[in-house]
Amino acid sequence: MAALLGVGAGMALQWMIHKALGKSASAAADRIKADAEKEAEHIRREAKVAAKSEKLKIRDEVEAELEIKRRELQAREQRVEQREDNVERKADAIDARSAAIERKEAEINAAKERIAAKEEELRKVLSMQVDKLESVAQLDRESARKMMLDNLRGELENESGQLIRRVQEETKQKAERECQKIMAYAMQRYASDCSYERTTATIPLPNDEMKGRIIGREGRNIRAIEAATGVNILIDDTPEAVVVSCFDPIRKEVARQLLERLVSDGRIHPTRIEDLLKKIRKEVEDEAYAAGEAAVLETGITNVPPHIIKLLGRLKFRYSFSQNVLKHSLETAYFMGIIAGELGLDERKAKRIGLLHDIGKAVDHEIEGSHAIIGADILKKHGEAPEVINAVAAHHEEVDAQSIYAILANVCDTLSASRPGARSETTEFYLKRLEQLEHIAMDFQGVESCHAVQAGRELRVVVEPDKIDEATANNLAREMCQRIEKEMNYPGQIKVSVIRETRCVEYAK
Repeated sequence: MAALLGVGAGMALQWMIHKALGKSASAAADRIKADAEKEAEHIRREAKVAAKSEKLKIRDEVEAELEIKRRELQAREQRVEQREDNVERKADAIDARSAAIERKEAEINAAKERIAAKEEELRKVLSMQVDKLESVAQLDRESARKMMLDNLRGELENESGQLIRRVQEETKQKAERECQKIMAYAMQRYASDCSYERTTATIPLPNDEMKGRIIGREGRNIRAIEAATGVNILIDDTPEAVVVSCFDPIRKEVARQLLERLVSDGRIHPTRIEDLLKKIRKEVEDEAYAAGEAAVLETGITNVPPHIIKLLGRLKFRYSFSQNVLKHSLETAYFMGIIAGELGLDERKAKRIGLLHDIGKAVDHEIEGSHAIIGADILKKHGEAPEVINAVAAHHEEVDAQSIYAILANVCDTLSASRPGARSETTEFYLKRLEQLEHIAMDFQGVESCHAVQAGRELRVVVEPDKIDEATANNLAREMCQRIEKEMNYPGQIKVSVIRETRCVEYAK
């Protein structure tokens, strides 16, 4: 019983506790709800205020923007009105101008009609005058026209000759001034020794007995020298001298040095010849390479293959028309560099072309073909630039020039070869050129006599004054120059002077 009472009391107590806690929680919940409603009401009021403020701000901004747009629209309307006014004024001006043009056209048409009437009247008067002139002069129109044309043709030929002569003189003076400036500058920058005849190598001997020692018993010494060196040794009646002849300049130089050492040493026999020959060949090859290297360094060009340097050095022992080819190449390189600098071109490329333009002459005795084409093939095999290869191949106009450097190579090569003292000519070639000059001059009609003077560098032509007038003389000189350029090969230039004079001779008795 007691237990049941205790359990009931406990349950009653728990129910009372739960009831008390429920009332407390309900009251707290009511307070929280009331607080939340108050906070929500506060937030709604603040949001309404903020929204109202934002609305007012946006309205102000929109009104300001609308005001700006209204002002811009008013400004545009004003500009449109101004343009309309301008267009109206221009339209009025165009209308006025069109009216003026119409009046001018009417005046011009009226004037054309008056002119046509005058022309018809003048034509009638002219026809009457022509008829009177024909009756007075006893010539018809065709005869008079022919006579007038003949007179006019003579006057035109005279005037055209004078005009051509004046233009030529002005052009020549201008060209000479420019050429003299460039050439004087080029020659001032470079000067070279004159070349003399050197087609064979002559070895002096101390006495004529040395000729017998060179020949040796039954000719064994001279045969050994010729077989070892590949040259021809000429022993004639020339006192105290022997001559070495060979197309290969290296072989000729080796033979020359070999003979000089044999003569100075005095021991001449086949064994001694073989021993000296190996040493001299090595020395000549080294000398050639050193000469080529010095030429490359002197001109300042770079990236030259060793084989090209070796071939370039061999030109030291090669002569063309008595001019040393290596010195000629250096001279051409200097001229090309100087003139290229004056013309605003690449000086290094110009010097490279000038130095290598005759490289084919180092082997042209071994390979068939012209030295220009041979040289171009050699440079092509060693990877030279196409512009350099073309300039070397075209410097004698055997192929078409593809750049100004090829033309410059031709000019500077001719300049180096034709300068005074550069080369010597044989008497036969010199006389043949003089005869050809005089023959060309005598082929022209009206030529009385001609004379080639100044070593063939000037042709003086005397014409008959009654057949050649001044204008025709000028044309004659130009035609002679054109024919000389077409038919002859010559260094430098040839001056043609046509002389026309009238001499009146009387004798007092």
